[in-house]
Amino acid sequence: MIKEKIIKLTLFLCAFVSVVVSFAIMLTILIEALKFFQKESVFTFLFSSQWAADAAFVGADGSSKHGVFGALSLFWGTFYISLIAMLTALPLGIMCAIYLGVFAGKKSKNYLKPILEIIAGIPTVVFGFFAAIVVAPFIVWFFSLFGVKASFQSALGAGFIMGIMIVPIVASLSQDCIEAVSSKRINGAYALGMTKKEVVFAVILPEAMPGIVAACLLGLSRALGETMIVVMAASLRPNLTMNFLEDMTTVTVKIVEALSGDQAFDSSLALSAFSLGLVLFIITLIINIFSVYLINRFHKRKNL
Repeated sequence: MIKEKIIKLTLFLCAFVSVVVSFAIMLTILIEALKFFQKESVFTFLFSSQWAADAAFVGADGSSKHGVFGALSLFWGTFYISLIAMLTALPLGIMCAIYLGVFAGKKSKNYLKPILEIIAGIPTVVFGFFAAIVVAPFIVWFFSLFGVKASFQSALGAGFIMGIMIVPIVASLSQDCIEAVSSKRINGAYALGMTKKEVVFAVILPEAMPGIVAACLLGLSRALGETMIVVMAASLRPNLTMNFLEDMTTVTVKIVEALSGDQAFDSSLALSAFSLGLVLFIITLIINIFSVYLINRFHKRKNL
């Protein structure tokens, strides 16, 4: 009895500390972001595409100037690169999950599953090096064949490699959802004379779809928070453009840049990192809540 009470108390303390620390982080970000919005316009921050934060402490003539903090181009770059990443990760991840969950034999799973786990464990800086050294020159060469000029730092290169990085997340979670589909429904479909391909598209995928969507949303959250690949493959320049062959940057890159200088901590530039973090946190939180809702809905349907 005493040992059980100690274990319960230890687990409770771990859970309590995690919750307290999480709320402390959120509160800190909120307080510092409010300080920023006391100095800068909320409307300009959300709807202006001009980000000239360096002008807040360095002017062209050496005089002090006021920076412009328009984050629209940053959020555009974040979602644009993440969209390219998801367009890469979704088909690869879902097809990989279907193969591992339905078609693959035991021997194939023993080889492919560890490879996915190895890819998931590769540091993002390695992906960034690969994007900068291999993928970017290939993109420039490939589009030059059609007379199209591409930058060595582009949204396409960063988004593609980011998608490859997300594939294990989407594949692993989607495979779990596919394997959780009721065997009675699958066997019933086979009894009706369906082929394995028909069972996949008529029974397994519709049943597992809420869980697969949740896995994709979790992968999207991972893409929204990525920094290193963007720094190495997509540059630091805010750029509001539809051209995926041009360079652009994301919110997380500017957060690192704002907090890595020698400016005062209460300056607008430093506080802008917290405002960017707050908006990104809210967006990511909404995505995660929606994905958890879909997962819970999937489990409820499974238990019926």
